[in-house]
Amino acid sequence: MQTTEKIKVVSKKKFDFPHTYVIIFGLILFATLLTWIVPAGSFPRIKDAVTGKTVIVADQFSFIKNTPVSIMDVPLKVVSGLNKSSSIIFLILIVGGAFHVILKTGMFQALTTKVTKFFANKEELIIPAFTSIFALACMTMGVNTFIGFAPVAIMLARSMGYDAIVGVSMVILGGAIGFSTGTFNPFTTGVAQALAGLPLFSGLGYRIFCFAVYLIVTNIYIIKYAKKVKKNPELSVVYELEQQENDFKKDENAFPEIQKKHYLVLAIVLVLFGLLVYGGANWHWGLNESAAVFIWMGILGGLAYGFTPSTIAKEFVSGAKGLIFGALIIGLARTISIILDDGKILDTAVYYLGNGLAALPQVLQSIGMFLMQLFINGLVTSGSGQAAVTMPIMLPVADMIGMTRQTAVLAFNFGDGLSNYVLPTSSALMGFLAIANISYEDWMKYMGKLFGIWVVTGAILIIIANMIGYGPF
Repeated sequence: MQTTEKIKVVSKKKFDFPHTYVIIFGLILFATLLTWIVPAGSFPRIKDAVTGKTVIVADQFSFIKNTPVSIMDVPLKVVSGLNKSSSIIFLILIVGGAFHVILKTGMFQALTTKVTKFFANKEELIIPAFTSIFALACMTMGVNTFIGFAPVAIMLARSMGYDAIVGVSMVILGGAIGFSTGTFNPFTTGVAQALAGLPLFSGLGYRIFCFAVYLIVTNIYIIKYAKKVKKNPELSVVYELEQQENDFKKDENAFPEIQKKHYLVLAIVLVLFGLLVYGGANWHWGLNESAAVFIWMGILGGLAYGFTPSTIAKEFVSGAKGLIFGALIIGLARTISIILDDGKILDTAVYYLGNGLAALPQVLQSIGMFLMQLFINGLVTSGSGQAAVTMPIMLPVADMIGMTRQTAVLAFNFGDGLSNYVLPTSSALMGFLAIANISYEDWMKYMGKLFGIWVVTGAILIIIANMIGYGPF
């Protein structure tokens, strides 16, 4: 008699990556736990006569009474994070609303067909051109200024067979290079060099070299990914998002013929974008002024096309509504730094990291300084704020181990800048992802490898700077 055995087929349940809100809330709870475990500490603060910044007194650290954050207070801290992030949250919603109005005019859709035809078989030139433009622009200002450019770049990328990741990369990663290498950045390099007693923007030649190296490396990565996606769209990390976009493209009115009133809408958009850039560079405009410009863009662009006020209002609300998910992430992420600050453990972290750096073998100390600045940037998200907190510690350590102060400033630049494009606490990154409707998980699938390349590149450049005695001027 033949017997049959039933074979149990055990199917492994596919791992579902947690929702973005779950990831960030987990980090919030972890930060709260740290306030109960890590001893509270404090450095005395004094006002630096040269920079006007409040800096720490590096040799006077002391432990203080713990002020742990109660788990019951976490929702209140979240509300506080949302309040303190209100400027960029409102900017995101306003940009989304304004661009939705402009998109409904069909101007960008009609224009991209012309651009696509012009760059037929030369699409790869668009990527380095865009990244170079934003890299140069962000030499002197933050990447936040250019959040509103992301929808244009995404539409252009899609028209050439790429995806939203390529489009947003052309803006944010180009800007990342300009900001992170600190070529002429007054908020990072300027403050750090003043604290180090170095002439303003000294050491320019090597920073320009670093700028060129990072720009080349980043463009190669973006172009390689873009080619892969164009050849096989299923390999896009935002394939589902692109499928929705393809459904939109099937609409026969998605790409209308360009009309005279489209040129008027385009003129309004270009003038206001120009005003936005000029205001940021010369009038020190912040997020509130930028948001006001986009309100005008939505209103004037809609009226120029012939929309009624009610139509403009309806489309504005529709566009803003689609970005609520991403906008709220920014406030949630801000909660982490608020909890660490309220728990008085930020100074403790800086103190232990500084001591740890001094204990490293000399060959690893320059790399260690760079990596520690990367880590600290997750705790202190302001560039000038990080300089004020860390440079008074890192500079004496650099003097002690025989590292030039110019190299210490370079390590700070890289550490402060590069991690802004992987940290969920970065308002710039989360702002761009919100505008692009890209989830943080999908971004990290794409950006994780490039960030690793950035870190290795930075380590090599820091080692070279240390070897050649970079500086003092």
